[in-house]
Amino acid sequence: MKFLKLTCIPLFLLCYSFPGRAQQLKPGFDKAEYRELIYLSAVSFEFPEKAKLIPKPEHSKLAYQSKSIGLDNAWELWIKDRSTAVLGIRGSTAKSESWLANLYAAMVPAKGELKINDQHTFKYELSADPKAAVHAGFLISTAFIAEDMLPKIDSCYQSGIRDFIIMGHSQGGAISYLLTAHLYHLQKQGRLPKDIRFKTYCSAAPKPGNLYFAYSYEAATQNGWAYNVINAADWVPQTPFSVQMLDDLPEVSPVPLIEGLIKKQSFFKRIFLNMMYNKVRNPSRKVVKRYQKLLGEEMAKRIKTYLPDYKAPAYYNSSNYVRTGTSIVLYPDSAYAQKFPNEGKDIMIHHSFPPYLYLLEQE
Repeated sequence: MKFLKLTCIPLFLLCYSFPGRAQQLKPGFDKAEYRELIYLSAVSFEFPEKAKLIPKPEHSKLAYQSKSIGLDNAWELWIKDRSTAVLGIRGSTAKSESWLANLYAAMVPAKGELKINDQHTFKYELSADPKAAVHAGFLISTAFIAEDMLPKIDSCYQSGIRDFIIMGHSQGGAISYLLTAHLYHLQKQGRLPKDIRFKTYCSAAPKPGNLYFAYSYEAATQNGWAYNVINAADWVPQTPFSVQMLDDLPEVSPVPLIEGLIKKQSFFKRIFLNMMYNKVRNPSRKVVKRYQKLLGEEMAKRIKTYLPDYKAPAYYNSSNYVRTGTSIVLYPDSAYAQKFPNEGKDIMIHHSFPPYLYLLEQE
C-alpha cells in the first residue's frame, strides 16, 4: 500500500522522538490531556486571529493532514508522547457547505446505508437499537472522514501504536461522537483490531442524536473513555433544537394505557378526551414534520449542489436531540464575564478555544 511506504517510516520516527518513557492511555478526564488537545487543534483549525492566542502543542507532532473532503471536512493525525495517535477533526468553517452539514438536521436511523456518490456507499451501525437516530449532516461528514482515516489508523497500528484519542471541537465534536460509535462497531465486526483503545473528547459539540443513540454511546464508552466538554455560556451545545413527542417514549410507557382508557369511555367522554389528548400530542408532531421538511428535504436539495450523487435516506420520525456522553461542564464566573463580555457582534465569543482554555485553568 502506498501510504504504508510513505508514512510508516515518519510515524516510526515520531514514536521515538520524545524523551522519557512512552505513556499508556488511561481512562478518566485528564485536564492536561484536554489542554494539549486544544493546543494541537488550534494549530490548523482555529481562525487565525484567535489561533495566535493559543500556545503550540508541547507533547505532539503532526504526522498527517487531510485535504478538504465531504462538506468541507478535514482531520489531522498527531503523535502524542511517542505512543498515542490523536485523530483531530475540524469543526465548522466559513464555507457554505460546512454550514449545510450543521443545518441538515433531520434525523436518520443509526444503522443503515448512506449513498454519498456512485462509488461510495457508507454502511454504518452506530447503535444496535432500532430506535436510535442521528443527525443527517454530521453522518455525511463522518462517512468522508472515516473513509480517509481508516488506512491511517491501520498504518499507526502497524507501526506499534495501540492508543488513539479522538478529538473534535464544535462540529468536529459532533462528528467525533458518530466516528467513535462507528469505530467501536468496526472492532466488534473484526474489521479493526480489538486491542486498539479509543478515548474521545467531544468539545463544544452540538447534540449528535436522540436519547436512544445517547444511551448506546454512553454504554459503550462509560468508565472514563469519552467526555463531552461544555462551556455553560456557549450556545452551540444547545443545538440542534429538540422536540420531544409522545412517540419518542419507549413501548412500555403510560401512552398505550392512556389511549386504552380513552377508548373505553362513553361516546361523548371519548370525544372530549380525544380532543384534549390531541392538543398534547399533535403540536410536537407538527413541529417535527416541519423540521423534516425544512431541515431535511430542503437541505438535502442544497447538499446535492456539493454532492450531486447524494441520495437522501428515509428520515427517522423524531427530533428529540439530547446532550450525549459524560459531561465536563466549565462554569463561567464573574471574572469570566469581564474577560468575555456579552457585548459586540461576535456570536462565537464563548465557543472558540480561548474561553474554553480560560475556564479549564479555573477548574
